Amino acid sequence: MISPILLLLLTLLALSVAGFYLGRRKASAVARTAGGQHKLHSRSNYYGILTALWCCLPAFFLFLLWLIFEQRIVTALVIADLPLALQQLPQERLMLFVQDVRNLASGNIVSGEITPEMRNAATHFLELQGIGTMITSVLVVVVAIAGMLFVYRRITPGLRARNQVEIVIKSLLIVCSTIAIFTTVGIVLSVLYEAIRFFRHVPVTDFLFGLEWSPQMAIREEQVGSSGAFGAVPVFAGTLLISAIAMMVAVPVGLLSAIFLSEYAEKKIRAVVKPLLEILAGVPTVVYGFFAALVVAPAIRTVGSQMGLDVSSESALAAGLVMGIMIIPFVSSLSDDVINAVPQSLRDGAYSVGATRSETIKHVLIPAALPGIVGGILLAVSRAIGETMIVVMAAGLSANLTANPLQAVTTVTVQIVTLLVGDQEFDSPKTLAAFALGLVLFIGTLLLNIVALTVVRKYRERYE
Repeated sequence: MISPILLLLLTLLALSVAGFYLGRRKASAVARTAGGQHKLHSRSNYYGILTALWCCLPAFFLFLLWLIFEQRIVTALVIADLPLALQQLPQERLMLFVQDVRNLASGNIVSGEITPEMRNAATHFLELQGIGTMITSVLVVVVAIAGMLFVYRRITPGLRARNQVEIVIKSLLIVCSTIAIFTTVGIVLSVLYEAIRFFRHVPVTDFLFGLEWSPQMAIREEQVGSSGAFGAVPVFAGTLLISAIAMMVAVPVGLLSAIFLSEYAEKKIRAVVKPLLEILAGVPTVVYGFFAALVVAPAIRTVGSQMGLDVSSESALAAGLVMGIMIIPFVSSLSDDVINAVPQSLRDGAYSVGATRSETIKHVLIPAALPGIVGGILLAVSRAIGETMIVVMAAGLSANLTANPLQAVTTVTVQIVTLLVGDQEFDSPKTLAAFALGLVLFIGTLLLNIVALTVVRKYRERYE
């Protein structure tokens, strides 16, 4: 069964499409009627787009306003109809009762016993929601039709439809950009706020330079967690180790495969190999995790034991190798696109002075495509740093401070997930440590991007 909200959105979309065709048809009719005396200011499609925008946008904003304030309005009406004894409850108990009413109305589990007052309030809540949805649907349809008719009657040869459409689209782009910026700022501020709360319990120096990571809360006094072992150096060292192994696999293989596909491979081979290579990007990470845990890790352990090496059952090498295989399509596909985007005139100029194909690739194509190649490598690094599932299944959860790739290590993202899962209270240092890890990871990634952009800018000035 289609929900009322989805049905309303489909109706609004149908009205917008109808408005587009009506506006375009009216503009064409006006142009034929005016003949050669008055030409349309804009093409007929712009009149159709303007009609569709006036049909869609005001009605959609009205719909968004209802979605934003629906819960508050319906909740206030439900509270106003509650018995006086319930209305006089303390604010905390009243809000708990209202939340139980919402859960009961939506079919979720309530916190306590279902009373007749709660059941009646839930029934009233659903009735008010239905009435509100019906009124909103009627208003949205009326506003959409009114906006359509408003523009339809104003369509004349002198109506600057293109200018108005461009203004509306530009405004929408500005709004979307502003939302993206404020979303980023909100994420950073929220993480920063929780990280500051963590640093009130644990000094910054102990967190950044501590060599022992054991964030569990202690039950007995002699446990390590009783003193708070929140040194993040082993966590960041494990992240760097696994990411470095992954990049040592992904960058050479991805870049060389991109060079082969773009400069050496025939069209038939390229048409087959490139899609097959890009399929790796669509494989779920949990599948890579299974492959690392069931195939790669045992193989490394077997080879290591035959060579007399002490190999852990979960190792950074296994996770790094499989992660590198997963990242190959990011480097290869982006590098291939960038190399193909290099103008053919650069190749022809190199060949004209006697350069071979390999010399042209080394001294012309790679330097010219370096900014895009570095961008693809940065994307691959970010993908490696943010990977979680492969590390959990192949490298383990042990925060060991080691540079030995045959030992078990952990990463920042794995620890963030581990710290935020469970029944630990949110205000404890154990939970807040996840935000501190996220903040340091964010700052490190930001600095990495700044350095890379600086290097690329200098190199681009040299070759352009």
